[in-house]
Amino acid sequence: MDVHVESVPATPAIVKKRQRLLRHRKVTWAFHLMLLPAVVLALLFNYLPMFGSVMAFQNFKPWTGFINSEWVGLEHFAAIFERKDSTQVIMNTLLIAVLKIVFIIIVPVVFALMLNEVRKSVFKRTIQTFVYLPHFLSWVILGGILVDLLSPQGGLVNRIMTEWFGLNPVFFLGDGDWFRFTAVLSHIWKEFGYGTIIYLAALAGINPNLYEAAEVDGANRWQQTLFITLPALVPIIVVCATLELSNILSGGFDQIYNLYNPMVYDKGDIIDTFVYRVGILDQQLSFSAAIGMFKSVVSLVLVVLVYRIAHKVANYRIF
Repeated sequence: MDVHVESVPATPAIVKKRQRLLRHRKVTWAFHLMLLPAVVLALLFNYLPMFGSVMAFQNFKPWTGFINSEWVGLEHFAAIFERKDSTQVIMNTLLIAVLKIVFIIIVPVVFALMLNEVRKSVFKRTIQTFVYLPHFLSWVILGGILVDLLSPQGGLVNRIMTEWFGLNPVFFLGDGDWFRFTAVLSHIWKEFGYGTIIYLAALAGINPNLYEAAEVDGANRWQQTLFITLPALVPIIVVCATLELSNILSGGFDQIYNLYNPMVYDKGDIIDTFVYRVGILDQQLSFSAAIGMFKSVVSLVLVVLVYRIAHKVANYRIF
């Protein structure tokens, strides 16, 4: 039995919508074509290599490949919390990252408030440029500078400590506790200028009428800062703080790799440098892949969580 289905004629609204889509495609096809190389590169170098994450569940051997390598399930993930060196690395990462996050929020806010009080624009812009400059320098360059400055034998810092203050030389990059202090302090020195720019932009958006009204009411500069400036900065501080939380397991590979040495592995080694040493140098590919996947999953959860917090608290959204 043949069934004939009559086609429903397109309504004027549907026709107009189709015509609008066709016109839009004619206008934007060139932009999509320009975007195509970036999409292809992202697929090749960002998404296609994700297939290699399967080695975290295998006893992977390069000469046997992914198909023939022995499947071990969650064995390597269990080893992350059983091996003493890996648990110490996670603790090092958390400690260094938390200290960086805390101070990279406090220092730029304080410095921005101080710089905002400067009335001479030439001096203000000069200082702003100097503190912002280290942000553009590679850790390869800064690492070499810090190694020379902090050297216990002839380094400028130790020479000042011994010749001016009579103190004993300190091996900043060879002692674990001093290494953590040096890593946090050098990170703040490099990055606080960028945060200062953000907070200065937020300060520029505060309504000056609020300060005039407060001054009429008899408020001094400290009271104006406490009751007007800081509350106005709270939303951007919350956004910056929540976005920094997503990097809680990223202690900064470039910085640590260019500064650390075997003497400080116990207190200065972080997840990224540990993965490099275990995976690339020691060829424990499956174990290093498991650590990398563990970090990625935790970071993904934190990214989703902090964006939710930023949206709830500061009404911040990017998608």
